[in-house]
Amino acid sequence: MATSLERPANNIQGSGSVPYGRTGTQVAGTRVGGDPQLVTNGATRRTWRRLVRASNWHRYYQGALVGADLLAALLATVIAVNLTHSPSAGFDTDDQLHFFYLTVWLILPLAWLLALWGTGSYDRRYFGMGNEEFKRVTRAAMFMLALVSFAALTFKADVSRVAVAVILLAAAALVIGFRYAARYGLHRMRLAGKGVQRVLLIGAYPEALEVYRTVRRAPAAGLVPVGIYVTEGASSVRNLDTPVPVFAGTDVVTCAERLEADTLAVCGSASADAADLRRLAWQLEGTGRDLVVAPALTDIAGPRVHIRPVEGLPLLHVEEPKISGVGWLIKNILDISSSTFGLILLSPLFLAVAIAIKTDSPGPVFFRQNRVGRDGETFSCWKFRTMYIDAEERQAALMMHNETDGLLFKMKDDPRITKVGKWLRRTSIDEFPQLINVVRGEMSLVGPRPLPAENGDFLGDVRRRLLVRPGITGLWQVSGRSDLSWDDAVRLDLYYVDNWSLTTDLQILFRTVAVVLRRKGAY
Repeated sequence: MATSLERPANNIQGSGSVPYGRTGTQVAGTRVGGDPQLVTNGATRRTWRRLVRASNWHRYYQGALVGADLLAALLATVIAVNLTHSPSAGFDTDDQLHFFYLTVWLILPLAWLLALWGTGSYDRRYFGMGNEEFKRVTRAAMFMLALVSFAALTFKADVSRVAVAVILLAAAALVIGFRYAARYGLHRMRLAGKGVQRVLLIGAYPEALEVYRTVRRAPAAGLVPVGIYVTEGASSVRNLDTPVPVFAGTDVVTCAERLEADTLAVCGSASADAADLRRLAWQLEGTGRDLVVAPALTDIAGPRVHIRPVEGLPLLHVEEPKISGVGWLIKNILDISSSTFGLILLSPLFLAVAIAIKTDSPGPVFFRQNRVGRDGETFSCWKFRTMYIDAEERQAALMMHNETDGLLFKMKDDPRITKVGKWLRRTSIDEFPQLINVVRGEMSLVGPRPLPAENGDFLGDVRRRLLVRPGITGLWQVSGRSDLSWDDAVRLDLYYVDNWSLTTDLQILFRTVAVVLRRKGAY
């Protein structure tokens, strides 16, 4: 929907010169939601209204998670009972055996639910995106391990340690597995427009528009902007073709109500005035609407950002990227060991591919090209040959058909690609020989893709990609591959460099499997 500056229905009046379009009278007496007992002046009239949310999709999802977690705990008990020795061994009386069954079939599953609830694993803020949900599940599993160990020592229970270990490990694995499945289902729902948060963006138009573009790039987050409320420069936005309706000079909370927005996001410099932000939070009390702040600091992940309160002033502390230490050592060990094992395991496939390439067209089996690696050092990148041997000479004549921008040449129906080469590219098997580069320490399993050395020096932001070794797969590959623009590819690579973690690498490897199977963006 494209529109210019407009006012919500019913001719809502406000002062355009007052931040967020409020007047003192409106702050004190605005009635929201048609409830005569609820006045949004910072003192919620009824405590129960604090639990009522403008959007309640998460309640159904939370209920589904509770059911899935309970099922996981019960299945873990079934697995333990069937895989370990008879649970009756070690119990002298029937009462002890009955108490054991009561514990593993009722008390332990309920304890799992309480542990998950206590660690915040049902917090709606972490549904659908990021690692925080699974970190909290892991904390719950550690708590259950400590709880069961403490109970066994306290009551001197003569139970099988193997049975206890199987129950706890199986439950943790099943809970995580079920939650991954639930997250996939939630992503499908959000792509269909369900289970989303309707967001009203507040701030200067350029800042709000940047946040709009960012959240639209991540539909899995479930944030759908429905309007922009400009706090300054309203006249400059007039007559612009905007992606969502733009408002100014009205009461922002009433505007959110008219748009049925359940979340208000204050963008960039609009959050600088602490008094205005505090009053807006007061206005939202009891309305069931969320207030979030989107600072100008973008593309920095949560582990690097910490809130440091000083006398009521929340300082945003940003740590330097950590591309060293124990985690980096583990990454290097996993790279070399996994690649060595992969080369041995895939050697029959390599032989079959070599025969197919030789049969299809004349030329070598492998194609080696100079690429830029860590700290600007060049190396020969190995790939299975997918083009005819005169491909590089023919590229100049095809430059007008280039379907991407930046330093890469991409063409969906490239006539230089052989028949076998098309299949190798669709399945990504042509990249497998780069395991040789990983074993030699020139590449990593995960990292920014290596760029051709003949493109010259990398200046500006692009050069920051060279702080880490290039990878066989990376964040841009699992986010769209060749379908992405050059700017988006660079942005994703820089995000990876600035926010690297071992968990991120494992996630990218897991997502790579799904991307390769879907063959999305592979040509």
